[in-house]
Amino acid sequence: MSKKVVVALGGNAILQAGQEGTFDVQYNNIKGTAKYLAKLIKDGFELVIMHGNGPQVGNILLQNEEAQNVVPVQPLDALSAQSQGFIGYMFIQALEEELKAIGLNKNVVNLVTRTVVSKDDEDFKDPSKPIGPFYSEEEANKLAKEKGWSVGEDAGRGYRRLVPSPQPLKIIEADAIKTLAEGGSIVVAAGGGGIPVAETANGFEGVEAVIDKDRSGYKLSEEVEADVFMILTDVENVFVNWGTPDQKALETVTVAEVEKYVEEGQFAKGSMGPKVEAALNFAKSRKGATAIIGSLSKVDAALRGESGTIITL
Repeated sequence: MSKKVVVALGGNAILQAGQEGTFDVQYNNIKGTAKYLAKLIKDGFELVIMHGNGPQVGNILLQNEEAQNVVPVQPLDALSAQSQGFIGYMFIQALEEELKAIGLNKNVVNLVTRTVVSKDDEDFKDPSKPIGPFYSEEEANKLAKEKGWSVGEDAGRGYRRLVPSPQPLKIIEADAIKTLAEGGSIVVAAGGGGIPVAETANGFEGVEAVIDKDRSGYKLSEEVEADVFMILTDVENVFVNWGTPDQKALETVTVAEVEKYVEEGQFAKGSMGPKVEAALNFAKSRKGATAIIGSLSKVDAALRGESGTIITL
């Protein structure tokens, strides 16, 4: 039986630091990403692909606000759906092209996906999710004062707008995603962590937030019964004692070892912390579940156990 793998792609797979966020720039980045993913498909893995949307949904929100005197402003959950649509479109175009180039005929589908959250989540009181472009501290504070934004530093890279990022509770379309993947389709789903919705007596209603894609990736991996949950970023390994003479790359580690490092406060909340949290939760979810945090450029080696930080029970 082929292994089912959920791949959560970091923002560098779509838009890299310092790049202008034009469609062509983002599409060319995704075409590069598609080459690595196509290798996995050729090797027989069932792939479910998810991605972040922080820069993109932030830019769409800016466009809405700047044009509010011309067209009505849309809520943030609707903008999340927009970002799922256009990023997913780029992925299916790029993947189809790359698969055709290596002689594979596969269905590639993008599924607009909703994620259930609680309206009582603490993050609505203290927003933590950075979106949109980067600003200097001075620019960010000025915008916060003028526009009523919450702003904060993003992992030492600059300041960004902050919006609520509630914990994902359930992926509504998980059964459909599982069926499509097991039927041989390559599925792009739960982009940007999924469209945040809250359960009501009459169904679901949208919530203005942006969900952390790695946390949603854990929920999706659990619900589609994935064998492997991979978080791909721009570094090959998770490190402990980062930035010190004693820094060490984590390779193959157990849940117990990682939990010890978490207790020590080894992983920063704004950068590696959520990734380690999500990977740890999946590795703990059942016997045989494997979580990997690694580099996109070595994704095939990571699945062979030769690269990345590999966490097992």
